[in-house]
Amino acid sequence: MALIRTSDPIFFAGSTYADAEYVVFGVPYDTTATFGKGTRYGPKGIRELGCMTNFEHYMFDYRISLLDIPTYDAGDLDVSHLSPDEMVREVHAYSKKLVADGKFPVMLGGEHSVSPGLATAFDDIAVLGIDAHADFRNEYQGERNNHGCAMRRIVDKFGEDRVMWVGVRSFAQEEHESSAKFLDSFTILEKGIDWTISEIRKRLPYDRIYLTLDIDGIDPAFAPGTGTPEPYGLEPVHVKKIIDALAPQLVGFDVVEVAPPLESRITPVLAARFVTDVVASTYVSKKSMR
Repeated sequence: MALIRTSDPIFFAGSTYADAEYVVFGVPYDTTATFGKGTRYGPKGIRELGCMTNFEHYMFDYRISLLDIPTYDAGDLDVSHLSPDEMVREVHAYSKKLVADGKFPVMLGGEHSVSPGLATAFDDIAVLGIDAHADFRNEYQGERNNHGCAMRRIVDKFGEDRVMWVGVRSFAQEEHESSAKFLDSFTILEKGIDWTISEIRKRLPYDRIYLTLDIDGIDPAFAPGTGTPEPYGLEPVHVKKIIDALAPQLVGFDVVEVAPPLESRITPVLAARFVTDVVASTYVSKKSMR
């Protein structure tokens, strides 16, 4: 597997791989994008707006400096020339190493087709997806690893009992009629985020959870730079509250579908902040249990 170290700023912190608890890596890929392309520039855009020249080191809401969290930015996987199947295998192979080494992986996408490669590197976990779309087709445009099939590929390994989506508001009919666990955004906005977190805990009663965040799960008023925006989405603070509530259980994270060519400031910086929220909240919560 090939990693590209570029002159782009690293995300944050400067730990070595051996010392790091968190490993950040990018997967610049948008081969199966079906509407707006540009997610191959997502990792670069997130790094540029999330590096230490933009964010303060100290996160007052977690009472910790990012410089005190052992984090390593490994660069990007060289996958842009690969087929979707080859790309997923490459992401999976690298992710298996991270999991075997006891790291908390943080992946910067890339389209959503990159997520199964990392999520399925784990065993005995549940998966929570925040997404505007179900991404539950078995095949789309002749590809089983199309971005519209990402959650189906994750369910293939873990089963429907261990996978849940929140924020969904766009389904193919067959996806909506499936038995998969969904909380649509209209219900969430009506009943509130505290109710939503309670429902997540009821429906995913597992100790280890992987979180995959498609940025289009956020309303496009807050995150316009994505390939398939859908109105009536979640607000950023809703996602932060979910992250903080699940922090003790989180074992890995990805943020996908950020497309800087479609909007290069608001959306990447929001994605970057979600990364720092995941790293800080999980580090503080797990440190308190040591």
